[in-house]
Amino acid sequence: MGSLESGLPLKRDHHLQRSSSVRNTNSSNTNGFFLQRSRSRFAKVILLKKIDYLPLICAVVVFFFFVFLFQIFFLPGSVVEDGIKFEKAHVLMLSKNGEVKFENFSFLKELDFGEDINFEQTLKISGKFRKEDKNGSNVVRFGFRKPKLALVFANLWVDHHLILMATVATALLEIGYEIEVFSQENGPAHAIWKEIGVPLTVNTADQDVKCAVDWLNYDGILVNSLNAVEFFPCLMQEPFKNVPLVWTIHEQTLAARLSQYVSSGQSELVDIWRKYFNRATVIVFPNYILPIAYSACDPGNYFVIPGSPEESCIAGNQLVSMADNLRLRMEYGPDDFAVAIVGSRLSYRAMWLEHAFILKALHPLFTDFGSLSSHLKIIISAGDSTSNYSRIVETIALKLGYPKETVKHITVNGNNDPVISTADVVIYGSFLSENSFPDILLRAMCFGKPIIAPDLPATRKYVSDKVNGYLFPKDDTKVLTRIMFQMVSNGKLSLIAQNAASVGKLTAKNLMVSETVEGYALLLENILTLPSEVAVPLSAKSIPMKLKAEWRWQPFETITNAHSPSNTSTKYFLEIEKQLNHSNGENSEALDTSNDTLLYTIWEEQKYINMVNMRKRREDEELKDRTDQPRGTWDEIYRSVRKADRSLHERDEGELERTGQPLCIYEPYFGVGTWPFLHHTSLYRGLGLSRKSRRPGADDIDASSRLPLLNNVYYRDVLGEYGAFFAIANRIDRIHKNAWIGFQSWRATAQMKSLSKTAERSLLDAIEAQRHGDALYFWARIDMDPRNPLKQDFWSFCDAINSGNCRFVFSEALKQMYGIKHNLSSLPVMPSDEGTWSVMHSWVSPTKSFLEFVMFSRMFVDALDAQFYNDHQKTGHCYLSISKDKHCYSRLLELLVNVWAYHSARRIVYIDPETGFMQEQHKLKSRKGQMWIKFFEFTTIKAMDEDLAEESDSDHPKRHWLWPSTGEIFWQGTYDKERSLRNKEKEKKRQQSKDKIQRIRKRTHQKVIGKYVKPAVEETKNGSDIALR
Repeated sequence: MGSLESGLPLKRDHHLQRSSSVRNTNSSNTNGFFLQRSRSRFAKVILLKKIDYLPLICAVVVFFFFVFLFQIFFLPGSVVEDGIKFEKAHVLMLSKNGEVKFENFSFLKELDFGEDINFEQTLKISGKFRKEDKNGSNVVRFGFRKPKLALVFANLWVDHHLILMATVATALLEIGYEIEVFSQENGPAHAIWKEIGVPLTVNTADQDVKCAVDWLNYDGILVNSLNAVEFFPCLMQEPFKNVPLVWTIHEQTLAARLSQYVSSGQSELVDIWRKYFNRATVIVFPNYILPIAYSACDPGNYFVIPGSPEESCIAGNQLVSMADNLRLRMEYGPDDFAVAIVGSRLSYRAMWLEHAFILKALHPLFTDFGSLSSHLKIIISAGDSTSNYSRIVETIALKLGYPKETVKHITVNGNNDPVISTADVVIYGSFLSENSFPDILLRAMCFGKPIIAPDLPATRKYVSDKVNGYLFPKDDTKVLTRIMFQMVSNGKLSLIAQNAASVGKLTAKNLMVSETVEGYALLLENILTLPSEVAVPLSAKSIPMKLKAEWRWQPFETITNAHSPSNTSTKYFLEIEKQLNHSNGENSEALDTSNDTLLYTIWEEQKYINMVNMRKRREDEELKDRTDQPRGTWDEIYRSVRKADRSLHERDEGELERTGQPLCIYEPYFGVGTWPFLHHTSLYRGLGLSRKSRRPGADDIDASSRLPLLNNVYYRDVLGEYGAFFAIANRIDRIHKNAWIGFQSWRATAQMKSLSKTAERSLLDAIEAQRHGDALYFWARIDMDPRNPLKQDFWSFCDAINSGNCRFVFSEALKQMYGIKHNLSSLPVMPSDEGTWSVMHSWVSPTKSFLEFVMFSRMFVDALDAQFYNDHQKTGHCYLSISKDKHCYSRLLELLVNVWAYHSARRIVYIDPETGFMQEQHKLKSRKGQMWIKFFEFTTIKAMDEDLAEESDSDHPKRHWLWPSTGEIFWQGTYDKERSLRNKEKEKKRQQSKDKIQRIRKRTHQKVIGKYVKPAVEETKNGSDIALR
């Protein structure tokens, strides 16, 4: 063994020594180059001044000496450190005569195997994902509904993802979750989800249909496998990009492609996948190897939940049937006894030493096989195809006395199944302490192979010695020799080994089910932020033992031909690569001129701004033409008409159809994800809250250009769809020409609660016939809302969705709004026994009434903002939510229209969205004595609005004040100012006309130079007669 040190030096030491020599060479070259350059720059300083070089040279020498010592003795992985450890192991292994000794392995305790590899603990969730006590018991909860999860699959073909999620879903249903399944294509497992009692939706390959899901209905989304990545473009768009998402990845296919992308310089493809990985809240892997393989896309959200049915006996049985052919391919004889030595997929420094110990422990067994007809074959599966580990194994085997063909090394390359399936015994040869049970041992147990592993915490937890496997201490490999003699009898597996393999196969079929189920439950418990109306599910420890004892094999065993015929993930990889290559081919010139692209973007924005300003100026001119102004002469009128003809634009077909309709329904939306739920008929018109998310080619209104307040992200989020009301009401006569106005939330369409064609016709007929007068028509009921399954009354429901603080906040806002000094103990009465109420901003009212409602709403929202702006802006905590919530006021404002309509004596009519049947709610006769008329009548609201307008227009307060930014400012002084300005303009024009006339009259005229006098007629005739004579 003494020649092993000199003949096979450590690869790491060799590289370090070579790099050191290269470093010295480069250093000398660099110094020479520096002297050549510095001569011209510092010649005067060095040559003309007297410098004592001796102390300077000594200081430099001492500095580099200490740097060299620090590098040699203190840096991790240094040459001296590795050399000392190798010498220590080598000396402990040598006897006095220089031969290898393995009789005493106590020195193994002094060696730290795999010390350069560390693993994080499996369930350290609290520090990584838990930011606050989101679902604690110290908050007010009403428990009106269960937390709702969405399970997303690529297909319904039976695979390990489906079996795992069926097991997890059954347990989650038991502890209080509600689950719904989505899939891109149908499959044999469709009936299984029906049997479990889970609703299932199968989307087609059409991208629009695939995105037509309101993901805001779910408190969390669980995406399974890389194959389901086609759902991510929808989940990455607003308003769904903040829904908690757990992505489970068990495949290594993408990891191999990512390494190819990095090596080939295709950074664009890596960036695409990095965006997908960054969208997930948590990415779950079944072992600690896959996070390392996907390190190129790691955004810091990787998490390991050990356990998966992937290593199950389904795949094992298929490979066992091919074992005979594989043994011939591995060059085994029919009577050969094969021992497979496997280990961790990670490479570390002490791996060769571990294999040397195990080979020495197996040497007595090899000697015993010498008297038998069968032969011992040892296969070591470790390393990869790029390393020279085969030479190391061969040298160790020869030094230990093995013949040349007995010990072979096979590179892993991600597939150990041929090695395991053809072996008679599988030995786990890694002494590395891991946090989870090695998946390669689990695969061997599923193949029905007896396993031998070092006695480590991860293996001791699942392997019972001499029951379903064998354990040996890593510091006493003589135990391994005794175990091998017990397992082999006459060149065959002994009966004891066969029994252990059978028990191990049964154990492996349902190994780590409890850890997997509890891991997912605990993860969801920590990452989900549940609203106040949602009941908190039971803890992970409350899952019944029968639901986490085994995988749900039984429903899937009856399905034949259940495996998917195609590889969807590979197809999607190729599609992304094809699209990127196509775009690179088209935009190769654009990539070289990135500055031109930036300038073009700026030019487009400036063009849009100019267009908006021109449109606004044109509207101002049209309004100006309506005022009392002199028409002028016919020439002036003719010129004005020609100018109007030149400025005419081709009007949209929907705009022309809306002109003659009594009603226009606006659909507020924010984000590309809402587009599939918007209508395209002339009765509806989109209202985009953000300029970037407007539909291309649609006649939608840009709310942010009509109300600059919505350019503020804080108020756009905190108001939600309510900001659309303020945007439309601001100078409404410029955009809305109809007598009635309505709104419909895109979420109502997503929940199948939008108006049908029949209901639309019924509503238009009632409006044209003035059947109910000044009424509020609505079609989304509070008692049919998914958030209110118990059909609570108005104020109870409002408290439930606003963390129990709706009544208090509403009363405080009314006190702030009306300036009430004393305590307001009562609230406006909102009875539920006489009818239902409106939710989700889906209603219609006369335009005049809508403006009155907006007038009231602006003051109410301003009162809310005055109370909660400072705390919410600084901390993000909202008084109407149990956690940080950027949509603070939106749930309270959703119900405000009911309070205004009831107490301002408007008729409230419910229209069935399917049939169009109308039914009046809370009739006016039953409201007598209950309405707060004096607070909600028009004269009161108008007087308050004028007072605020006067304060804003006259005093110009500098404090934070929201009201002036929510709409127009009008009071009597405004009209007087406008009238005064018009009179001043008229007087100015009149004075200019007078001055012009005076200038013309006083203009200096040039004097006549001479005067021509025409002769008389008689004189002309006499002159002609004289001439003739």
